Amino acid sequence: MKRKFFRLKKHICLLLALTMLFLDPGLSVPVCAETTSEKIQKAEELKRITEEQKQFIEDQKDDLVEQKSELQYYLSKLNGDLQEISDNIELIEAQIGMKRDEILSVQKELNKAREEESAQYELMKMRVRHIYENSSEGLLTRILNSKNYTDFVNRAEYVMRMEEYDRKILKEISALRESIESAERKLEEEMEELSVLMQQTEEEQNKVTLLVSATNGSIAATSGAISAAELEQAAYDAELRSQEENLAALKRQLAEEQAMSAKAAKMSWRDVSEIGFKPGDRDLLAALIYCEAGSEPYTGQVAVGAVVINRMRSAAFPNTMVGVIYQKSQFSPVASGRLATRLSLGANESCYRAADEAMRGSTPVGNCLYFRTVIPQINGQIIGGHVFY
Repeated sequence: MKRKFFRLKKHICLLLALTMLFLDPGLSVPVCAETTSEKIQKAEELKRITEEQKQFIEDQKDDLVEQKSELQYYLSKLNGDLQEISDNIELIEAQIGMKRDEILSVQKELNKAREEESAQYELMKMRVRHIYENSSEGLLTRILNSKNYTDFVNRAEYVMRMEEYDRKILKEISALRESIESAERKLEEEMEELSVLMQQTEEEQNKVTLLVSATNGSIAATSGAISAAELEQAAYDAELRSQEENLAALKRQLAEEQAMSAKAAKMSWRDVSEIGFKPGDRDLLAALIYCEAGSEPYTGQVAVGAVVINRMRSAAFPNTMVGVIYQKSQFSPVASGRLATRLSLGANESCYRAADEAMRGSTPVGNCLYFRTVIPQINGQIIGGHVFY
């Protein structure tokens, strides 16, 4: 947590530094063009800040990957627990099935014992009824009519033995019934315990299933965050490539400017009066001003014309209007064909006035030799939508 807070704090500081870099009022509209060396220095600083921002995102991504790995490990453990619970449920279901079969078997035995008990009881009642009620002589008469004492004892003992036998059989059957009933109660209690265990196990299964679902959701969310971080990382990579290309272009520009400056330092600048304008130069310059600054304020139109005249004055550039304007890779309207179209149609009155003023030597941008649309990397003299340097 501390590590993440430190990175976030560092990231905010970097953003503030970047904001200050581009919002410093002292850098917004300087009077003189910023040197290419200063542009390179700022471009390198911007690149360093972007690299640190990219590193911050990479650290965030690493944390998310680690978090996803931990969640996947936890999910694997939950799935293992869920499998174990499922196995337990299958075992309990098998035990419940066995108990149910045992209960059915015991119930059959119990029903059989009850039937035997009832049948034995009915048999005993029938025997007693036969002895005491259906005899033509009566039990007492038969005993009293014994021939002798021995016969008397034998007859009495027979009756007692028959009664004892019936009682013994009935008692045994009753004991068997009670034993079976006890076994049935025990099995039913065990069945109840298994049912409770099954309910508890199913509840645990539901809990783990919910945890699995929640963990899957967390993994999906983390995967989404990782994808977002990768997209942001790719954006920083693209930004870094752009900055590196811009930095390389600035370094090439610096080398070209240094070479041009060295060349220009050895050469003299002509006065406007020394330039011999040719027929058609006014139309050509007005058409270029229209293409490059037709929607700019009048001062901006004069400034574009002044850049062309400054190049004609410098020994480092061609000394003719046609040579300067049609120099390779210098003015985009030439390559696009817009300049040729405008030449055939003609420029407006404002662009002609600006061309005339520039050709007379008026220059609101001093000896500037270049202009382009405004970008943060070039802090030259800004007029309208152009920066002159």
